[in-house]
Amino acid sequence: MGYVETENAGGTRFRLFPQLPTLDQQEEPETVWVSSPAGSVQPGPSDDRMYVIDPVGKERAYGYYPGRGGSTFHYRPPWQGPILPWARPDPEGHFDHLEYGTYEFEQAHAFGAIRFTMDIWERYFERRLEFHFRDHYDRLEILFLRGLDNAFAGFGSIEIGSYTLKTGELVEFGLSFDILSHEFGHLIIYNEIGLPGKVEVNGEYFGFHESAADMVALISLLHFDSALVGLLEASSGNLYSFNRLNRFGEVSNNGQLRSASNEVTLYDFVDGWVHEHKLSQVLTGALFDIWVDIFHENLLRNGLISSELEDLSDRLEGDPAYQEVIQPLFDAAYAQNPGPFADALIASRDYMGFAMAGVWDRLSIETLDFADVYHTFLEVDDAMTGGQYHRIISINMERRGIGVISAGPRLAPPDETSHAFSSRTAVPGEGTHCCARHLPYAIRREMAKGP
Repeated sequence: MGYVETENAGGTRFRLFPQLPTLDQQEEPETVWVSSPAGSVQPGPSDDRMYVIDPVGKERAYGYYPGRGGSTFHYRPPWQGPILPWARPDPEGHFDHLEYGTYEFEQAHAFGAIRFTMDIWERYFERRLEFHFRDHYDRLEILFLRGLDNAFAGFGSIEIGSYTLKTGELVEFGLSFDILSHEFGHLIIYNEIGLPGKVEVNGEYFGFHESAADMVALISLLHFDSALVGLLEASSGNLYSFNRLNRFGEVSNNGQLRSASNEVTLYDFVDGWVHEHKLSQVLTGALFDIWVDIFHENLLRNGLISSELEDLSDRLEGDPAYQEVIQPLFDAAYAQNPGPFADALIASRDYMGFAMAGVWDRLSIETLDFADVYHTFLEVDDAMTGGQYHRIISINMERRGIGVISAGPRLAPPDETSHAFSSRTAVPGEGTHCCARHLPYAIRREMAKGP
């Protein structure tokens, strides 16, 4: 059962895949409870915070498009055209009866994944999370755009596409918890820190934005019992092994969109950067290393690993011999105490969740860069632990160049793959001139042709 327990409070059941069901290690979907009271989630599914629709005939994503006479028009929610039949609850108000392989299951899966993520992060923020578009829309529209080779969080919506593998197999992103959770992470940052375009922002904001969404997905993933136990059984607690935690946004058994365990540093971008997803790996990698080190500290404190193993793990990090030397030692230690290992991982997960919420709550979009995240993390750790993890935070941030140097300039304008700065994030009623330069090239070319 998922960690966000609401059964006693009368929550609603959904069945979710922690990772894509096309992957070899994936088994049956896990039953989780979301906080919406049983009976309150209507067909769609829909509740007072969000709703799902599966449009018929929607051919393009929301955003700005060329209009008549050289103008632009803002194509935005709500979708008012025809839709596929809604997913419906059972007589008790739950959605765990739907059959995998149907559109209704995928619709319920998308709703459940995003609602489950919201519940997790409201726990970490210790308050209700608002939407940045609440002055225009009272609920989030979650909708499918089948054939869209992406998933987008925008102003008032999350649009869900699919991915075609080289084998021709179609992977539906509506069944990918980590991709859906990642997109909800964008909405958290839009509300908590702000939208680019309203103010001038440091270029590292864009990498931060993607990194924050990645951390939402990573931390949320370990609220599934099957993911947490499966991770430990596959790695024996050696989180630098190639496992389901440091691979995310997965689309096949051997490919993923990003990796949390990486060796990317700011020195790689000192002359500039193009894609925020690549820049984000610097910060995500540092945060992942901090997480692993805190997990090791928990294991050491509880006598589950020796100080020699922790020291050896630190010294060999990044060494080609790391796995060969370290894995057998973790295998032996985990075999003796699997339950306490799980407790230590949960403690490190929750530390990172509360810490990230604390950091994001304190950041300002006007001054935000990776160094700001680093120094704010130290402040949050002071408040949480009295500075217990200062050394771990500093070593891992500075090893990546964070707080030491800055990334160079953006070398090309954002394209249609940009999530943090696109026409999808534009606020209705603020005109199009501020956003036109950020439209995909093909759209700007059509606009330039005139009527």
